[in-house]
Amino acid sequence: MKYMLLMQFSATGTDFPGIDTWTQDEVRAHVGFMREVNEKLVADGEWVDAQGLGGPQQARIVRADEGGAPVVTEGPFAETKEFLAGFWIVDLDSRQRAVELAAHISTAPGPGGRPLNMPIEVHPVMSAPSQEL
Repeated sequence: MKYMLLMQFSATGTDFPGIDTWTQDEVRAHVGFMREVNEKLVADGEWVDAQGLGGPQQARIVRADEGGAPVVTEGPFAETKEFLAGFWIVDLDSRQRAVELAAHISTAPGPGGRPLNMPIEVHPVMSAPSQEL
């Protein structure tokens, strides 16, 4: 079954200081950890996709107005407490494996090399209903 793992960060910076305040070595360690996770997923045949996302300053929320025209709200969003920083789509044998993988990703190093223990959401990827419906 496929799962989507969502990496969340606090928009308020209360979880840890923003990555723009980290030293180059801290950023290298964090990115290196993520690369190792991805390489292992590929080697184990569990990889589907993974991407880091731009920060909330680059994000947009789009809704249609009553006439169907787009209404765009630019980030950062005052009402948002967390933002989506990246995701993985993995093809795993069990939900337990998804939970284990999410826990491991949560330990990515941050400032001072300490594990961030950031929240990772685990969502099963649902397949589309059959054409017969």
